[in-house]
Amino acid sequence: MLEIKGIAVSNGIAIANAYCLVEPDLTFDKLTITDIEAEKLRFKEIVSKTKIELEAIREAAEKKFGHDKAEIFSAHLLVLQDPEMLNAIDVQLSEGVNAEFALQETTTMFIELFESMDNEYMQERAADIRDVAKRLLANLLGIELPDYSRLSKDVIIVADDLTPSMTAQLDKTHVKGFVTNIGGRTSHSAILARTMEIPAVVGTKIATTDIPHGAKIILDGTKGTVLLDANEEIIAEYLLAQEEQAAESAMFQQFVTAESISADGFHVELAGNIGKPEDVDNILANGGDGIGLFRTEFLYMDRQELPSEEEQYIAYKTVLEKMGQKPTVVRTLDIGGDKELPYLKLEPEMNPFLGHRAIRLCLEQQDIFRTQLRALLRASVYGNLKIMFPMIATLDEFRKAKALLEEEKEKLLREGIEVSREIEIGMMVEIPSAALIADLFAKEADFLSIGTNDLIQYTLAADRMNEKVAYLYQPFHPAILRLVKMVIDAGHANGKWVGMCGEMAGDEIAIPILLALGLDEFSMSASSILRARAQISDLSKLELTQHLDKILSLSTSLEVEQYMTKLLNTNN
Repeated sequence: MLEIKGIAVSNGIAIANAYCLVEPDLTFDKLTITDIEAEKLRFKEIVSKTKIELEAIREAAEKKFGHDKAEIFSAHLLVLQDPEMLNAIDVQLSEGVNAEFALQETTTMFIELFESMDNEYMQERAADIRDVAKRLLANLLGIELPDYSRLSKDVIIVADDLTPSMTAQLDKTHVKGFVTNIGGRTSHSAILARTMEIPAVVGTKIATTDIPHGAKIILDGTKGTVLLDANEEIIAEYLLAQEEQAAESAMFQQFVTAESISADGFHVELAGNIGKPEDVDNILANGGDGIGLFRTEFLYMDRQELPSEEEQYIAYKTVLEKMGQKPTVVRTLDIGGDKELPYLKLEPEMNPFLGHRAIRLCLEQQDIFRTQLRALLRASVYGNLKIMFPMIATLDEFRKAKALLEEEKEKLLREGIEVSREIEIGMMVEIPSAALIADLFAKEADFLSIGTNDLIQYTLAADRMNEKVAYLYQPFHPAILRLVKMVIDAGHANGKWVGMCGEMAGDEIAIPILLALGLDEFSMSASSILRARAQISDLSKLELTQHLDKILSLSTSLEVEQYMTKLLNTNN
């Protein structure tokens, strides 16, 4: 039996066959063809086969993701029917070369031509041609391309990495978990795995080389291990563990309609993090008190152009209507770092996490920002909307963002469009400078939401996407705990509520500390809400507060974890 160790990022156990997303070998030799007509017929048949494939993929994508996201496959079908490209390939075939060579020569020429044009639409068409050419070449060579959008059997995805948009397309009907070579606990694919409630292990380094396609594997997203070639006895143990987890989940169902209240009567709000409107159902099913973070950037991903104001309006309206009067905190566009948009041509940066991203990008490209703000304001009348700005480092940035929001609000009112008068405007506290002057921000913001994923990254100078420094992802580092306390105290001193939407908010060891510090809102993945509510119901805020001075005096993250583990075990 082979055990592969990685980083546990999403709890649960999955047992299924590996589905390896490895780029296939599409190399070939140039051949001289004597029966030219037969080769032309072979190519024609492959074009027809590829067309049928793309039509089926488009139909499946439209049912699953909607018309807009399926449009990319319509563009691919247009490429496949392009007479200019097909004629150019036919000319090559007439010279007596094999179809693989004719396809590659022709499509490479078209791709280079479109990429050289100073026109965004044409550059996007180059990407379409590249995708179609790859599918055609694979079919010519008789090689099946990996495609997890049309799975018919349960699998565990094995990949070098999964981008946020790739992860967002996973269908948990058959995708039971995933394992990757790279990544960390706060990588966006890991966050989405928790949102989807599927087990995941990342940062294994060797998954794609050591796990054969189709092999039966056991994925333990709680321990961070992947087992290959396990015997029947070990498989039986894990099947039993699955049953125990299912029983525990069933037990937590009693807390779906319960209040989020500590044993000594202290009320908190347990909210959920979402990436798209469909995720709301999971929050409600798990009894969420609201949405503490709507990551709107996922509305911009996996598409060929910016979403229109109307598209965004419908998405926000849908979420607000489903949530009713429960608070919905929407974070404005947070693109940059590891989240890129292919149609938004951003210059490469040496340090993208410290660069032109989030509010910095929005304040410069105001047309994009204003469109989103208008959509949010129009939707505000359908629920309890709260808007927060990401990556705020200075008061000037916050004031500029608020000013743009006010400008768009006044425009809408002049147009006779109704806008809610009760929208709270807040900000993410995820940069150390913002935490250090939280008292100044709290005077001007309606609320503060601590984004611990980036706050930890920036405070400890450790790239959260780099598994080599994953050991520095330390939520209990004394510096982090002191910054968190500083923000909470500053908010309360100014009569403002303080939330947390980073992964720390759902951590079983962190929850008692945050409760003692007086955190008002805990926002986490839907799958963590009921566990957190059950845990808080057994905790006394007053008793925990008596341990705060000791906790904050400890020197290392490990000391804090050990102290809290001992404290919690003593109380159980």
